[in-house]
Amino acid sequence: MNPYEIIKGPLITEKSTIQKETSNQLSFEVDRKANRVEIGHAVEKAFNVRVEKVRTMQMKGKVKRMGRTLGKRRDWKKAIVTLAKGENIEFFEGV
Repeated sequence: MNPYEIIKGPLITEKSTIQKETSNQLSFEVDRKANRVEIGHAVEKAFNVRVEKVRTMQMKGKVKRMGRTLGKRRDWKKAIVTLAKGENIEFFEGV
């Protein structure tokens, strides 16, 4: 698969910003079928950095009400990528 098909986008939240500053970890929304090895290779190829560790989790979509009817947001997969020391991605700087 193409690295840009695996990595859907970055997750920029308060928690992910703190993780980036303290532990050099970045969070991404990734394809649900991708495994840890594929995610690591995709990040290395797309951003030209070295990846030490990848942790993944399946996020369940929340149930939301729209008037009288109930709806559900989609399920998605989250990856927390730990970069090697001295590595950073310019896209996340200043966020």
